[in-house]
Amino acid sequence: VIGVVIGKTDVRSFPDRKNIGSERYTFNFTIRDSPTYFINVQSWGREEYIRSLSESFRVGDCVTIENPLIQSKEAEREEKFNPVTPSCYKLLLSENHSVVRTSSCYETDTRLLSLLHLPVKDPQDYYSLGDIVANGQSLHGRVLNVLAAVMSVSE
Repeated sequence: VIGVVIGKTDVRSFPDRKNIGSERYTFNFTIRDSPTYFINVQSWGREEYIRSLSESFRVGDCVTIENPLIQSKEAEREEKFNPVTPSCYKLLLSENHSVVRTSSCYETDTRLLSLLHLPVKDPQDYYSLGDIVANGQSLHGRVLNVLAAVMSVSE
């Protein structure tokens, strides 16, 4: 699978249920290879492997994923912590079998770069900041998709 990384989480650790006293590490990212299709990728493993993999690319990089495991996603659980994708599958990376290589999008396919700027949600499924200000009371308690632009970043 070749795609551009459009989202990425930080590395997290969890107690390993099989080996009491040790930790398992994970991080997720989302890749896109067309305007319509994108998929979540999940990686679990030893701290060294996960940290090294996470540091090997960033959002906007093109990656080639070889030998991922394809799994059905558990929509309720998975989409609580990851972007909602049009696929009912996810890719799972294995330290022993999978390989992730980064390459320049220019080398891979310049069309991939344009995918970075496409929304992952239906254009009719957004609220503007003006809508939220005007209708805030009636929207209280609802989960919303917001479409906005960052004007500046500071401390």
